[in-house]
Amino acid sequence: MEFFRIKRDIPFMKHALIFNVISFLTFALAVFFLVTRGLHLSVEFTGGTVMEVAYSQPADLVKVRETVSSMGYGEVLVQNFGTSRDVMIRLPVLKDQTSAQQSAQVLEALRAVTPDVEMRRTEFVGPQVGQELAVDGLKALAFVIIGIMIYLAVRFEWKYAVAGIIANLHDVVIIMGFFAFFQWEFSLSVLAAILAVLGYSVNESVVIFDRIREAFRRFRKMTPIEVIDHGITANISRTIITHGSTQVMVLAMLLFGGEALHYFAMALTIGILFGIYSSVFVAAAIAMWLGVKREDLIKPNRRDGDQNDPNAGAVV
Repeated sequence: MEFFRIKRDIPFMKHALIFNVISFLTFALAVFFLVTRGLHLSVEFTGGTVMEVAYSQPADLVKVRETVSSMGYGEVLVQNFGTSRDVMIRLPVLKDQTSAQQSAQVLEALRAVTPDVEMRRTEFVGPQVGQELAVDGLKALAFVIIGIMIYLAVRFEWKYAVAGIIANLHDVVIIMGFFAFFQWEFSLSVLAAILAVLGYSVNESVVIFDRIREAFRRFRKMTPIEVIDHGITANISRTIITHGSTQVMVLAMLLFGGEALHYFAMALTIGILFGIYSSVFVAAAIAMWLGVKREDLIKPNRRDGDQNDPNAGAVV
């Protein structure tokens, strides 16, 4: 389905060098912030105390969060679970306090504001468990990246696999760079969003690569740069429809999903925007720099129709 059709190809690759320089600078800044500032890891990775409390009326999460933050914990995760009266609070590890002391002090502070609050459960997540989660998360990320490279190499050609994986790593590092710069909490839900962005971004790259392959088959007199521009231009309508619909849904989660979904939706928002950018100006451009050509995708013994060649026949 197409809402509109662009009759003339847009010369994207004419400006590829400029956009690649912008991409490199953005990537370098993201790496710089990751090295110098680091990620603000959540309790799941660092360890801490998880409290579950219950109110007789729907809880005011903003007030609960302000009460806990005023005790010197900074930004803590406060969210509903089950019902609007049940609240889960995640506290970071403090060297001079045990988990029992932390939960008792927080419960006392909450009761000073709302006397009817009750403790349902308290649980300590040790640093060792958090370290295991971090290692498992990195393994999951590595397996996804390796799987994407193998898929692209089999589906297309090694030049596309290299271009695609560089574009995907570009998206991942930039998302993490945003979280490092603003010191947003990096939790398991954010890691899940990054894995989702990887799949989302590679899907866009595959669609563009497929259009480029079709253009190589149809237009034998076009240069590789003209073929790439045609493949990207032919995909613009689909990109606007697909990514526009997805972005509306993600923005709805970001604006109305509450604290529990805020950083998850934020990671998806950044990832979708840069995923579109990287698929066109990073993946396609790198494939061009690597010298992708018709022979890389089309078997020499296969005759293809050419709309530019009046003597071309049907595909055999």
